[in-house]
Amino acid sequence: MSGNTFGTIYKLTTFGESHGEAIGGVIDGCPAGLEVDFEAIQHELDRRRPGQSAIVTQRKESDTVQFLSGIFEAKTTGTPIGFIIPNEDHKSADYNHIKDVYRPSHADYTYDKKYGIRDYRGGGRSSARETACRVVAGAIAKQLLPDISINAFVSSVGDIFIDKPYQALDLSVTDSNDVRCPDSATAEKMETYIKEIRKAGDTVGGTITCVIKGVPAGWGEPVFDKLHAELGKAMLSINAVKGFEFGSGFCGSRMKGSEHNDLFNSDGTTKSNLSGGIQGGISNGMDIYFRVAFKPVATIIQQQKTINNAAEEVIMKGRGRHDACVVPRAVPIVEAMAAIVLADFQLRNKSAKYI
Repeated sequence: MSGNTFGTIYKLTTFGESHGEAIGGVIDGCPAGLEVDFEAIQHELDRRRPGQSAIVTQRKESDTVQFLSGIFEAKTTGTPIGFIIPNEDHKSADYNHIKDVYRPSHADYTYDKKYGIRDYRGGGRSSARETACRVVAGAIAKQLLPDISINAFVSSVGDIFIDKPYQALDLSVTDSNDVRCPDSATAEKMETYIKEIRKAGDTVGGTITCVIKGVPAGWGEPVFDKLHAELGKAMLSINAVKGFEFGSGFCGSRMKGSEHNDLFNSDGTTKSNLSGGIQGGISNGMDIYFRVAFKPVATIIQQQKTINNAAEEVIMKGRGRHDACVVPRAVPIVEAMAAIVLADFQLRNKSAKYI
């Protein structure tokens, strides 16, 4: 099975299924000598883990990471960092009813058509449980980037949006509520709405905004591996993501050049930063900011028409433990994937010019 590795120098390969013995990964390309903060890694996993609040799936996983290689006396050795995260609370019987049935809008159908076999227990490899491995790699990547801050937050749930620019928000309070929205009044509305959606057996989508500060000018490649292109690929590889925009995004398409062009200050920064911190695929030293759109979770606790593997129309109803809205738990995943991209470009940029 291909497509399990992300990165050029700082690489992550993941393995495992939602209801297998464990999920895990191998991080290659991490430089030797990095002093690893294990508590910081576990903290990031705790932000993503299920069962952390009343508005997320109640699957109980401690998500305790176990490192197998690549770290000696709390420092990276420069060799591959292997790790596993045991699966502790998988209830495979919850999925017996979809053994031969495809959930609408889920990867059940496409996996079966691609491979001719699928692990229906919790979605198998297509489950968002795999993203815990990304959070481990992202947490280490963050430690390679001590001067860079990466802060993601929930900016919308359904039709409920934060109506303030990120500059007007205190991003340090993002984790102060279960929704991970830094605007308390909006967060309260979002939480109430998610609870209503859950009670109705339905799901809802939302968006996550990410703000990155401290990236120096010059990171990124000019043609195919543009910084924003790699960030986009990273975000679009996350389960349930349907859209990515950075800087002025789609709003910029309605503007004139005279309105959109940034004005340079004497220090090389710009006044408006509609570029989103990236020009020509290369960072310009300004804040990098982007937004990621997540669809509603496909599994709903309502009756729906679908088909089985004999192409017969059937009626099914979802069971088990599922998120009514994925965005609160996806915040650390977005941060992790951004950190992996930036750590990779930091290492790549060391070979960009002779000094």
